Amino acid sequence: MRKALLLAAALIVSLTYAQAQILYRISGKGLESPSYIVGTYHLAPASFADSIPGLNKAIESTNQVCGELDMMDAFKPENASRLLKSQMLPEGVTLSSLFTADQLKRLNALLLEVMGTNLEDEAFAAQMERMSPVALSTSLTLAAYMKESGAFNPMDLIDNYFQMLALQNGKAVKGFETVDLQMEVLYGAPLDKQVNDLMCLVDHFDKANEMVNLITTAYFSQNLKLIEEALEQESTIDCGTTPEDEDILINNRNHNWVEMMPEMMAEQPTLFVVGAAHLCGEKGVLKLLEGAGYAVEGVKE
Repeated sequence: MRKALLLAAALIVSLTYAQAQILYRISGKGLESPSYIVGTYHLAPASFADSIPGLNKAIESTNQVCGELDMMDAFKPENASRLLKSQMLPEGVTLSSLFTADQLKRLNALLLEVMGTNLEDEAFAAQMERMSPVALSTSLTLAAYMKESGAFNPMDLIDNYFQMLALQNGKAVKGFETVDLQMEVLYGAPLDKQVNDLMCLVDHFDKANEMVNLITTAYFSQNLKLIEEALEQESTIDCGTTPEDEDILINNRNHNWVEMMPEMMAEQPTLFVVGAAHLCGEKGVLKLLEGAGYAVEGVKE
């Protein structure tokens, strides 16, 4: 459950930084100019950037952008093909073959409700049978989001916006991670775990959709208290989330990024753009930066 929510929403924010803001200034420790880090919601449109206080100044005063991934690298044909392949099942394995008859019945019922068709439809099955369970979990959550929001343009998202703007203005663009690492983190779980996670989503979809809607509202209003409430609701659903899952998706990556950030910030002022999940908690990027001796301040205007 939590993995599906993280892939679709990627938005958990620390209660330690419980102000209505998602942009932070990083200074001190010998930096000649401050750098900034902004938390994003991976389904938010690029136009939402205009609503973030202080963001234009942060963009103007930084000389490079670093995201979770260099999107230009991901868009290369060879890498795009590999990313797509990582979301597919091994040769000879079909989606239907992974489930019991009862599980498949429940999955098909949800697919019909959310997508208007299911694996009993030959045309739909021809498209979906090779998709991995984790990729289908993300597709289901995205389909529900689109029904609620009425629009979704994957080419006009806030994460891509910062990198495209930097390139247009002759600024450098970097990524914390490689395409290979992201494929492993997002789609590399064993198939039996993927099946269990998908069926958990199927059996608790209404609750999961509630939380995605609440998180969406919270992000667009920059209201971190609402996100706290969503997390409290999520914690009532036991879907086998493990500390190992949290480490793979969030904590280990935070640690790796904070090790890379000092060199980039010393080189030139940088705007870091990551999912807001990575800003949270004692193991989040903000607290790790403070622990490394930097001053981290919320930007209000």
